[in-house]
Order: sequence, then structure tokens, then C-alpha cells
Amino acid sequence: MTTFPAVTHVAVTVTDLSVSLPWYNRLFGADPVLDEDTGPFRHVVWAIGDMLYSLHGFPDGRPAGGFDPVRPGLDHVAFAATDRADLERWQQRLEELSVPHGGIIDAHYGSALSFKDPDGIALEFFAPPASR
Repeated sequence: MTTFPAVTHVAVTVTDLSVSLPWYNRLFGADPVLDEDTGPFRHVVWAIGDMLYSLHGFPDGRPAGGFDPVRPGLDHVAFAATDRADLERWQQRLEELSVPHGGIIDAHYGSALSFKDPDGIALEFFAPPASR
């Protein structure tokens, strides 16, 4: 067996693409690289570094009661930050976008800046611990 492969994409289902699509456009500072109707759902994709981040919107709009990180399934999606100073720049950017966040939390394993998308899906920027 070779080394376990990297994650290529993350796909999340959202309640309302008309709300989520512009929110993610502002967050990513880019337009999607793909926006297609697959039949059962609409698929919108952004290229983020070496991976793809996609939203799925279902036309019948079956709300699942909202995101809950305690329920089995996705807990959160973390985007890489190079260091704590980079996190501080992302914190400023979230504030410019009026995106509520939890502030930068430092721990022995690294530092994180948590926030949520319009459906309450937990997202964060994460930086490894500083070299000692």
C-alpha cells in the first residue's frame, strides 16, 4: 500500500444556493470554476489550492434541521493558514465581510479561527504551532 492520498474535494449540501453562493464567492474572493445542474442537484465548485470545495443544492429543498457538529457526520472544514499572523489577516478579512467568528484560539497543537457559513456549517482557518 502506498501513502494515503490527499483530500481532493469537499462537498457540502446547503439549504439555499441563492444565499450560500454569493457568501462563498465573497469568502473565497473568486467565482466558481464549475456551476452545473446534474439533474438531482445543482453542483457549484471552487478551486481552493490543490482541492475543490463544492456546494450541492437540491431543488426539492429538504431542510435537515441545520448543521450540528455533535451529530455524527461532518464536524468542520479547516482551511490552511501559514502562521498566527496569517490567522490575524483572515480575522480582519472576516470582519470586513461582516462574518461573525470566535476569535483566534491558541492551543499546543496550533491556532484556529472558527466561523460558520449561512447554514451554520462549521469552518475554520488553522495554523500549525509556531516553531520553538
